[in-house]
Amino acid sequence: MAGNPDIIVVGGGSAGMAMAARLAEGGKRVCLVEAGKSHRAIRSYVPALMSGIVHTPDFDWMYAAEPDASVGGRPDVWPAGKRLGGGSSINGMMFIRGHKWDYDHWAELGASGWDYASVLPFFRRMEDNERGADDWRGQGGPIGVSEARSRYDVTGDWIEAVQQAGYPRSPDLNGDQNEGVDYIQLSQRKGLRSSTAAGYLADKSRNLEVMTEAQVLKVDIADGRAKGVTVRRGGEVLELKAGQGVVLCAGALNTPRLLMLSGVGPAEHLRGHGIAVIADSPGVGQNLQEHPAVHLVNEVTAHTLNNDAKGLAGVKSLLSFIFARSGALTTGIGHAQAFVRSREGLEVPNLQLAFSAFAFDITQQGNLELRKGSAVTTLVGLMRPSSRGRVSLRANDPDAPPLIEHQLIGSEDDAVQLVEGLQIARRIMGQQALAGQVTSEVRPGAEADSAEALRSYVGLATIPMYHPVGTAKMGAADDAMAVLTPDCRVKGVEGLWVADASIMPTIPQGNTNATAIMIGERASALVLDATKG
Repeated sequence: MAGNPDIIVVGGGSAGMAMAARLAEGGKRVCLVEAGKSHRAIRSYVPALMSGIVHTPDFDWMYAAEPDASVGGRPDVWPAGKRLGGGSSINGMMFIRGHKWDYDHWAELGASGWDYASVLPFFRRMEDNERGADDWRGQGGPIGVSEARSRYDVTGDWIEAVQQAGYPRSPDLNGDQNEGVDYIQLSQRKGLRSSTAAGYLADKSRNLEVMTEAQVLKVDIADGRAKGVTVRRGGEVLELKAGQGVVLCAGALNTPRLLMLSGVGPAEHLRGHGIAVIADSPGVGQNLQEHPAVHLVNEVTAHTLNNDAKGLAGVKSLLSFIFARSGALTTGIGHAQAFVRSREGLEVPNLQLAFSAFAFDITQQGNLELRKGSAVTTLVGLMRPSSRGRVSLRANDPDAPPLIEHQLIGSEDDAVQLVEGLQIARRIMGQQALAGQVTSEVRPGAEADSAEALRSYVGLATIPMYHPVGTAKMGAADDAMAVLTPDCRVKGVEGLWVADASIMPTIPQGNTNATAIMIGERASALVLDATKG
């Protein structure tokens, strides 16, 4: 690109790709700077290979969190995509938008313009939905949204069992009814992963320059305005200038780190690391939220993906993928899901039950390995946890990873809700639709036959769902902990915006990738409006 761009977008992940592409489409000269590599890798495109790229250094930043006392002091590793497309290039591809209540709640908390009616057009604009367009869903967008091409009869039986247990069937959990049970839709197109990189770069604007393997060291701020970024690429340090500003889209773990390295954050924390304070913003890095989850694993007589992974069946699966883009190799992380309430008095579902017609074991090395026999998994996730953690600086060093402090189980009631979810999941597996198919319970196991025993299991087996959000939240002007105004501007700095999962005031229902992409779409319109003329 000859001359300086109008806008520099930092981070080519789920939100960043949408942001950069829409800004370029809107006439801005855009430079997208991504620290990772290109998305063009066969392991990323083939859906079933997802378990081999998460926690793999070539695809994942693998940020180590501090020991978590709520799960016995275990230090979890939190993924972050290390390729164009970010999380959308390595995740389990479950496409879910959250509940309409979530967005109306954001607006109530001070994020005006982010209510459900306001964000719906951007959800519709981003997707190319295989089910077709209606008042809630879109077609023709950059992100393919498709039905699972790895269907197993036991999944349909589980959906029937959920209804037998007393929960409604939703015709579309991304549509008008965000509660109940339905098949999972996937971020796929024709059996391949549909990442934001694949989608938004398919018709790349000449206004967009993409720079990969370029690490942003800090945002350059002078006279109260973002002027550009300092980048290291191939051992060379460069200063990139932007005519109209910078948009940070580096994700909920890295965006607050970059803000603090640039002088925007809690003043005392910055001074403690020898960083000059440009804007005292106490909310930077605070408000970290994550969905905690536990697994119920059952051995079954039904045919599952575990039967299709090896030997002659594995060869057949490979041929089905090569010639028809169907079968086991197109699987996402889940096949059906239900959003349910475990107790009276709740406005919205508090639990996500995600059913997979397969199951993994954990090896002594800590890797995932498909079980040898037929098995199924129900993941029980807590949708609105009470826990709030934080991301801070380890050092005044752009090479130091963020310091992540978070307790997955933030209160005893959070643990109780997970126990309630396990009890519901067990009750579903005992319904008539699954009668005779379930042969044993592998985890937590038949010995966990009381609420107390299940509470012990929750304390040992709860894991993060890899949905970190909230560390640079938007809010009202008088909210001291809001890092951004509702138009995504960083308070105290002109020409600097944030658009990624960090801006969410609260964590939405279900998997968060679709919401992150929507944020890129919605925020791009705000940035275009702010820089017009």
